Amino acid sequence: MTVREPRLNPVTILDLRPTQITVGMREVKAKRRHWRETAKQKGEQFLGKHLIPVVLGPKQRNYVIDHHHLALALHDEGVKEVAVTVVANLSKLEPDSFWFMMDNHNWMHPFDVDGRRRHYKDIPKTVTELVDDPFRSLAGELRRAGGYAKDTTPFSEFIWADFLRRRIKRKLVDRDFDRSLEKALVLAKSQDADYLPGWCGPSLDD
Repeated sequence: MTVREPRLNPVTILDLRPTQITVGMREVKAKRRHWRETAKQKGEQFLGKHLIPVVLGPKQRNYVIDHHHLALALHDEGVKEVAVTVVANLSKLEPDSFWFMMDNHNWMHPFDVDGRRRHYKDIPKTVTELVDDPFRSLAGELRRAGGYAKDTTPFSEFIWADFLRRRIKRKLVDRDFDRSLEKALVLAKSQDADYLPGWCGPSLDD
């Protein structure tokens, strides 16, 4: 069930179904800039290397389990279709059973901009309806700045985003992102963050 099965036929980006509610729009903008820099000379090569992982759900719909930011960025840059790789086929399940399985495999993240868990029915139907979470952008920038290491834990950036959301005011993130990043870097090295995926702060052990 976890064997990836590349599909040769491209899928329309607007037909992709998200499995999360939010993205960091600063992250999306960064991916848009990167696409513009590579599209003319290496666009096809880039798309060939960045397959969108999906799970087939009810009505054979393609549910994205990673690269939501990339899918939205490509759409905003005028790309109509992307290639996908099928991680699992759960298309025979009813919606409730489907989402139960998605949840148990950590293939969904139904949390809103306040970090509150929502019903799966609140998840957007298209990537264009994804909501901006500034703390997800802050968490992404924090990782690039060396605040924590890249980790295989599902939705690790969102876990960091939730940590930061509880310690940095939203107004500061909106008004002074650089200052917010400075505060985030200090928090990331603290013992309060030692339970988070990719934490690389100083150890207190002898």
